[in-house]
Amino acid sequence: MTDMQGMLVRRAERLLRWYPREWQARYGDEFAELLISDMSEQPRSLRRSLDVAVSGVVARLAYAGLNQSNLEPSERTRRTLLAFACAAAVFVTFGLGMWAQLTIGWQWSAPDTVATSTAMVVMSYSVLALLSIGALAVVPLAWTSARIALRRARVIRPLVLVMVGTGTFVLGSRHFANGWPGTGGHPWAHQGLVPGGVAAFAWAATLFVTAYWAHPASLLSFPGPELAWMVVSPIALMCFGIGAVRLVREIELSPRLLRFEARLAQLGGAVMVIFLIGASLWVVDGGPGPRNLFHVGAIDIGSICVMLASLATAGRALQLIGPSPGSLATR
Repeated sequence: MTDMQGMLVRRAERLLRWYPREWQARYGDEFAELLISDMSEQPRSLRRSLDVAVSGVVARLAYAGLNQSNLEPSERTRRTLLAFACAAAVFVTFGLGMWAQLTIGWQWSAPDTVATSTAMVVMSYSVLALLSIGALAVVPLAWTSARIALRRARVIRPLVLVMVGTGTFVLGSRHFANGWPGTGGHPWAHQGLVPGGVAAFAWAATLFVTAYWAHPASLLSFPGPELAWMVVSPIALMCFGIGAVRLVREIELSPRLLRFEARLAQLGGAVMVIFLIGASLWVVDGGPGPRNLFHVGAIDIGSICVMLASLATAGRALQLIGPSPGSLATR
């Protein structure tokens, strides 16, 4: 191989990195030959590089379950549901952060605007619905994973990752919930809308969703253990998420279970829209409220933007699932 040929091969390999590994394993050698042949005739081409990059991103979206692909129907369904679950997890994380902020003010005083009161009621019932849907989705997957772990060793590692992430997150949130700012709030007629223990746990679980990351001097004034938890909690969540994705990719899911999960995803998508409407009511027209307890900050506006992006991603996954959840798993 000449130096020129070696250089072309390396350039082709770099361009192939735009594509997912599964695509490369199936089509990479043939595509690399085409690239090398084209680069031999035209060594420099910005258009070619852009075309490869765009095509690679589209392929990654397809293999991630956010675009049409040539995967087997059951595998396509699985990845589409995983894409929805990841988007929903981001949505719920930032949504809980906003809701937890509202619950603190709610414990201390009644809002002085209809928008804030409506937002609190809508968001609270939406949180209950989303958590219930999540539990219904997780239970059959956990049962299936536990059964398969007894027979398949490669399932054990992601299962352990899920358990470690979950245990760390739950125990840490429970511990730091003792410092909830809503403790000792003044009683009023509708204060009991959200149980204090639930609100405290949500606050501790989403402490890392804060604008203080942009203000290091103020952030460093936090108590050491609390600051450590703000770093550890998202890592625990990522451990859970990575383990869960790998676990679901390893286990075999029946068409019936896939259809059940798809229906839950569609229901969850509808509830996410309702939650976002409630959160937007507060951000747009809520007002600071008594003693500035319901003040809307930059983190809340940022959270709305993140939730919009997550909802758009989840909506794309729901489009691929289609109006009939069974069709994707069987066609």
